[in-house]
Amino acid sequence: MTEIAAGTTPLSIKMNDRDNVAIIANDGSLPEGTVLQDGLKLVQRIPQGHKVALKDFAEGDEIIRYGEVIGYADRPIPKGSWVRETLVRMPEPPILDKLKIGGNAKPLPPLDEELTFMGYPNPDGSFGTKNLLGITTSVQCVTGVLGYAVEKIRKELLPQYPNVDDVVAIDHSYGCGVAIDGLGSEIPIRTIRNLSSHPNFGGELLIVGLGCEKLTLDRLDAGESESDVLFLQDRAGFSEMIGSIMDMAGERLERLNRRKRVEAPLSKLTVGLQCGGSDALSGVTANPAVGHAADLLVRAGAAVMFSEVTEVRDGVHLLATRASSQEVGQALVREMKWYDDYLARGHADRSANTTPGNKRGGLSNIVEKSLGSIVKSGTAPIVDVLGPGEKVRKTGLSFAATPAGDFVCGTLQLASGMHLEVFTTGRGTPYNLSMAPVIKVSTRTGLAEQWHDLIDVDAGKIADGKATIEEVGEEIFRAIIDVASGNKKTWADTWGIRNDMVLFNPAPIT
Repeated sequence: MTEIAAGTTPLSIKMNDRDNVAIIANDGSLPEGTVLQDGLKLVQRIPQGHKVALKDFAEGDEIIRYGEVIGYADRPIPKGSWVRETLVRMPEPPILDKLKIGGNAKPLPPLDEELTFMGYPNPDGSFGTKNLLGITTSVQCVTGVLGYAVEKIRKELLPQYPNVDDVVAIDHSYGCGVAIDGLGSEIPIRTIRNLSSHPNFGGELLIVGLGCEKLTLDRLDAGESESDVLFLQDRAGFSEMIGSIMDMAGERLERLNRRKRVEAPLSKLTVGLQCGGSDALSGVTANPAVGHAADLLVRAGAAVMFSEVTEVRDGVHLLATRASSQEVGQALVREMKWYDDYLARGHADRSANTTPGNKRGGLSNIVEKSLGSIVKSGTAPIVDVLGPGEKVRKTGLSFAATPAGDFVCGTLQLASGMHLEVFTTGRGTPYNLSMAPVIKVSTRTGLAEQWHDLIDVDAGKIADGKATIEEVGEEIFRAIIDVASGNKKTWADTWGIRNDMVLFNPAPIT
């Protein structure tokens, strides 16, 4: 690992006056003997993003970051040394039945200016940020045929309809071979149904099924109209299957091509927040900046959702006080309990969340990761809590309960109606969604320079002292409006990167 260049100022960051550890901010690492800005001398080399002890720790002493206990010293740790994750014993999670609900839910003042974005209007009054032909599958069996058809549509039909951005198949592994009425089955069914009506699809419904699956049209709230549904078992061979899909696609492309962007209020925009490949700088740079942008969105009247149950579970005591009502607070507790039980059934717990990459980036455990994760939600009151895949019901800030896996979370946020996602990363990931643009925000400048054609916003300049949290938050806020309006393209969309959508299915498979 590279060490600090000669003449470079050593940088460490402490997040709260109570903290007894700080984060090394310099690229690479700081060598043994380095004297930090407060006069502390390092007694060993410490990599970027990792913690330095600001005191001598005895075994069992509290280790505090963000003003919260992130763990206990597993053995003595000398002042100035590297607080490795192996030296930190994880504390118990907050007790859900003892949470204080409400009290810190102060509404944010509206912005002085009324802001708008340019979106595609839909018959139901919603707006899209992309103009897409969406094709829903009712069972995994048809994805091979549909995949062939989609490529043919892209090559032969799309060039004739320049106002349509792309064709997207909602592929999944559900629909048959499952306990369709089993416990938890409502989640994947609801998700597929809500994905089908995503505002970027312009109100056009097209379902490709096999004909014998358990996921029937009534479960998808789809009619029996032949103009909306095609069953492959009703067609005479592969060529007729492809021809029929092409014909149905052509009719919809004709209508979608007539969609034009018009000015829309930000109250019609729904933005999802997520992080992946997190490091210890996530809670210092990118996530606080996104939190500031989230507050600006709420003040402008937009809907904002943050997610990832295991990445808020250990900070839920801080979120519960922001619930706008007892009902919202209890809904937050309900979703946390449901997920605790879900993990217990699988003989897992919240500690399974933290990845090897997270730890290499300086995160000792899920407690530290959670405290850095929740700051991307900003400071607004939480006005609603959504179950997995439920549609957003209110403007303002909502918690949408999802697993923390990037693709599962993104899929569920899309089902909730997300038009655009802001995704922070410290380790780096080329993740992207086909149905909605994803703005990538790096936690450190080194990643932004390494991935100069994948990262959209560099929040690492906050750690370098070259920008404030508010300045980068404003940059993200403006980028959201520009991307939503089609005035700016994200790097991932520029390259056409598409990750698979992944359903969350806790129900039995038969």
